[in-house]
Amino acid sequence: MKRGLFIAFEGIDGSGKSTQAKRVASSTAAMLTFEPGDTKLGAALRQLLLHDLDVDPTSRAEALLMAADRAQHVETLIEPALASGKTVITDRFSASTLAYQGFGRRLDQTTLRHVVDFATGGLQPDLTIIVDCELATARQRSSGTKADRLEQLDPSFHAAVRQGFLDLAKQNATFVVIDGNATLDEVNRAVDAALLRQIGLEVPRQ
Repeated sequence: MKRGLFIAFEGIDGSGKSTQAKRVASSTAAMLTFEPGDTKLGAALRQLLLHDLDVDPTSRAEALLMAADRAQHVETLIEPALASGKTVITDRFSASTLAYQGFGRRLDQTTLRHVVDFATGGLQPDLTIIVDCELATARQRSSGTKADRLEQLDPSFHAAVRQGFLDLAKQNATFVVIDGNATLDEVNRAVDAALLRQIGLEVPRQ
C-alpha cells in the first residue's frame, strides 16, 4: 500500500495555521491531528505544559515533555495512519520544538534536533507550511481566547519564535512560508498552490 502524505502546519499562535490545517484536512478527507495533546498521554502533558500554572517546568524539562508528547503521537496515531495510506495533517510538529524551545528558550539546536529525531523515529513531514504574520496581528486574532502559559510570555519571546520559524524555512527545501497577513482567501489560495506545487496535493475549492 502506498504510504500517505504527511503535512505539518506551523507558526506562532494566532497566525492562522490551525484554520488552514482544518480547512485542508476537511477538503481533502485527510486525518487532522495536533500537538501537544492529541493522545491520552498527550492531553495530560498538555495540561502540565500549558494550563497548570502551579507547574513551572524548566526549559529543558519543557522540551522533553514536548518530545514525550510527540513520541506518543507519532507511534500511536501518525505512523499507523501514514502506513495505511492516509494523508495526515498536523497542527504543529517538530519545527515548533526547534522554534519555541530552540529560538525562544535558547536551547542548543543541535541537542534539540537529536531529541526530536529520537522522539519521531526520524519521521519528517513531506511538507511543512509556515503561516507567518506580524505579532500584533497574531495578538489581535487571539484576543478573544484565554492565553496559555506560553502565550503569556513577553513579546520578545514570540518575536524570537517567529524569526526561528523563518530561519528554519531558509534551511529546508520542504518548508514553505505563507504570508498570513493577507486576506483569508489569499492565504487559502497560497496554501493550496504550495500543496499542489510541492507535493502534488490538490485541494478542492469549496
